[in-house]
Amino acid sequence: MRILIYSCNFTPESIGVGKYSGEMAEWLVDQGHSVRVIAAPPYYPMWKVDPAYLRPRYRREQLRGVDVWRAPLWVPRSPGGLARVIHLLSFAFTSFPLMVRQISWRPELVITVAPAFVCAPAALLVARLCGAQKWLHLQDFEVDLAFQMGLLKGKLLQRLVLRMESAVLRRFDSVSSISSRMVERLLSKGIEVTRTRYFPNWVDISRIKPSLSGAKYRAQLGIPAESLVVLFSGSLGGKQGLMIIPAVAKLLAGRTDIVFVVCGDGVMKDTLQGAAADLSNVHFLPLQPFERLGELLSMADIHLLPQSAGAADLVLPSKLSGMLASGRPVIAACRSGTELDSVVSQCGLVVPPQDAGALAAAICKLADDPRARLDLGRSARAYAESNFEREAILRRIFGQLDTDLQRVADDAIA
Repeated sequence: MRILIYSCNFTPESIGVGKYSGEMAEWLVDQGHSVRVIAAPPYYPMWKVDPAYLRPRYRREQLRGVDVWRAPLWVPRSPGGLARVIHLLSFAFTSFPLMVRQISWRPELVITVAPAFVCAPAALLVARLCGAQKWLHLQDFEVDLAFQMGLLKGKLLQRLVLRMESAVLRRFDSVSSISSRMVERLLSKGIEVTRTRYFPNWVDISRIKPSLSGAKYRAQLGIPAESLVVLFSGSLGGKQGLMIIPAVAKLLAGRTDIVFVVCGDGVMKDTLQGAAADLSNVHFLPLQPFERLGELLSMADIHLLPQSAGAADLVLPSKLSGMLASGRPVIAACRSGTELDSVVSQCGLVVPPQDAGALAAAICKLADDPRARLDLGRSARAYAESNFEREAILRRIFGQLDTDLQRVADDAIA
């Protein structure tokens, strides 16, 4: 099958949406499909275009059997508010000619990965002209988040934009998202249940295992083997409530047996480092190579997952699957009743978002109870194996898709 993937982020060796798009494309090639990707140059999580991709601005490259077409985009220094909207619109504009060029290739399936939702119209146009199946995968609900975060305001504007969003969504043959709550929201937006898909962010459990050792990282950072490491690893973005980390570290400065490690890059890194400048119990690491992810996650005794209260049930963090696969307990700062709460409560502790005192108390509780850490870690690994194993998820979702395509073909013949 000829499959066209339209994804702003496509960086298989990185993190987040780009990594998952890349792994999906590589898996499809391994299954014998012909895959093309329209994407921006690598820029995330640093929010700066990789210097190797500055010239030429448009390019075509082969990555592990995937035919990747790159279009330039504008990357703001501070990706908030209107700047973020313009950033996504710039990619929709510059990538449109590349999408049109794919019509002659005649893709049979067009997969759009959002963000950016603004790319959906181009994907619908190309698929319609080619007679291809149309699939939209939502990593988050950009429109809902825009109103929730105050980027868009006004009841009248909200009703108008939501109607437009619903009209676009209904034009796709399949619409998927990464959590059951997000799939429920798709249903509330008028998508038929037969066209929705639960497509969670997966993890390669063969790469991330509880048996791995993080001793090299501890030695690199000068952390004693007997110290307890509380790790946050992921993109350092502005909507994740990350400032709670230095606040909690300050509260626990007297616990010399507890050390915090923050690994990643992003717009919040300088702010976090400034807030922790006088704290000897906080260490920072830049974004690490993908092949060392298992070793990095295994350095932790406890994984930390702060979450913005406003976005808690609209975005299920992709980093969660790796944390669980490492076989360590997770402490999440999120609202009760959310999907993140329902998952983490089975293999860790949950505290209210932005409550530094509650988070500090939860860390101390697990720090002082090795048996609880071991039991919760085992539960975390078991949950990852049952729910987030990569091969099982990809075979399930594309098996469903093959069934749908065959049904459409049979209907057309009839």
